[in-house]
Amino acid sequence: MSSQTARQLDARPDIHDAQLRRRMSPGALRTWFGIARQWALTDIQAARLLGTPASTYRRWKRAPEVALDVGQIERLSLLLGIYKSLEMLLPRPDAADAWIKQPNSNAIFGGVAPLERMLAGHIEDLSIVRRHLDAERGGWA
Repeated sequence: MSSQTARQLDARPDIHDAQLRRRMSPGALRTWFGIARQWALTDIQAARLLGTPASTYRRWKRAPEVALDVGQIERLSLLLGIYKSLEMLLPRPDAADAWIKQPNSNAIFGGVAPLERMLAGHIEDLSIVRRHLDAERGGWA
């Protein structure tokens, strides 16, 4: 591992730190709620993308002052990265939002919409979409 890569890894927040998760979770959730609205997701879809039951997701919408677990933070980070990449790649109003719901002929999607791939429920599916978009942008986040 190069020293630059090691420095980059050291600079990442430690999502295993409970205090850090308590501080960042409410704002991150409020951001996600806005993205989910913009993407016209149902609560069930938005909850599934975060890896949580819909009832929990609805409770969070009413009171976002919670501490997400490590897996939820990781999913949220991937989703925010997907959103950011789409906004950079497709800056025309509504184009980025529509992209996730349109069938995609790229081999990683197999003809289904990227949202369908992400809704498969595995964190790896979110990661694949994120890496695909980062590659389209010409680099990593």
